[in-house]
Amino acid sequence: MEDKKEKLSSTNINWFPGHMAKTRREIEEDLKLVDVVVELLDARIPISSQNPEIAKITKEKKKLIVLNKIDLADEKENKKWVNYFEKQNIPVCLVDSNSGKGIDQCIKQIEKMMQAEQERLAEKGRIGRKIRVMIVGIPNVGKSSFINRIAKKATAGVGNKPGFTKQKQWIRINEKVELLDTPGVLWPKFESEKVALNLSFTGTIKEEILDRLEVAYHLVKFLLENHREVLLEKYKLEESYVENILSRDLPENENIYEIMLEMGKKRGCLISGGNVDEEKIAKIILDEFKNGKLGKITIETR
Repeated sequence: MEDKKEKLSSTNINWFPGHMAKTRREIEEDLKLVDVVVELLDARIPISSQNPEIAKITKEKKKLIVLNKIDLADEKENKKWVNYFEKQNIPVCLVDSNSGKGIDQCIKQIEKMMQAEQERLAEKGRIGRKIRVMIVGIPNVGKSSFINRIAKKATAGVGNKPGFTKQKQWIRINEKVELLDTPGVLWPKFESEKVALNLSFTGTIKEEILDRLEVAYHLVKFLLENHREVLLEKYKLEESYVENILSRDLPENENIYEIMLEMGKKRGCLISGGNVDEEKIAKIILDEFKNGKLGKITIETR
């Protein structure tokens, strides 16, 4: 485990598929057509799921931040993040695209943002002009599900693999608003290991980019430090056992790895010789976090 940890720490991730470079150029061109930019972020990692390129190219446009997947995030932290963005004079909506919660508020907020402009145009006789909105977000942040909800029909392809959405299209929302869908975009280089790990925890980075066992290790480390009771309950661990392992005079990564193996034993991830299938337990840990089975957990907190 030592070698793997050192390898991850020195990892310099470069993942910028050609279609994403093309998407960035298209967005810059399409911005000329829209009034409002709606950026979807993962409520569990609002900063890591922000695309720095989007901030640069949309800075002259009205922007609405949508914190999506609030059903998977801590409610108190959701409110803190709302305050964080509002202090920057950026309106925010909390949304669960799967259930549709918060969708109506998004539409109202978009209309509110453009009310003064619409009234100005009406005074000049330009009545009925649609508010044109661009939806942006990194892969796997829930854009397609959000668009399907806001349009009240399955108009955008939904996939569970990062980068699934490929085509852009105009979508009529109501008599006032229409959306321009764009494929998700991801920046070309992850400058910090922390951002890369956060995106891996939530399933944004494709699994072949970072080693699954390493990602699970860092997630367990985070949970031990911040949500230990979750691990104790979900993986049937005794507090005394965890304390004993963590207090051993061994490198931290060895202690945490030992706890992961115990979690594997509790879940029956055994192979020949009574050894633990570490890849299997790593997948279980990551899947259960991504699917909310470990509870409502926010990785990035204010």
